[in-house]
Amino acid sequence: MSDLKDATQRKASFASTMKAVFWSFFGVRKRSDYENDAAKLNPLHVIIAGVIGAAIFVTVLVLIVKMVVGSAVSS
Repeated sequence: MSDLKDATQRKASFASTMKAVFWSFFGVRKRSDYENDAAKLNPLHVIIAGVIGAAIFVTVLVLIVKMVVGSAVSS
């Protein structure tokens, strides 16, 4: 239980967490970056950043589909 409490006290910025999550969406991370992230990132921030990243991804996909479908109907 203290491991979880210690992990949530990590001091990495939310911006660095978003950057790590962004690169993980592409699956492009160096092993050294992964190890650095594992040691410094707050797990709660990673979860929040993942949800935000997924929401942005889905929104972009929906907008692209609406744009393509809308242009196909008007042609």
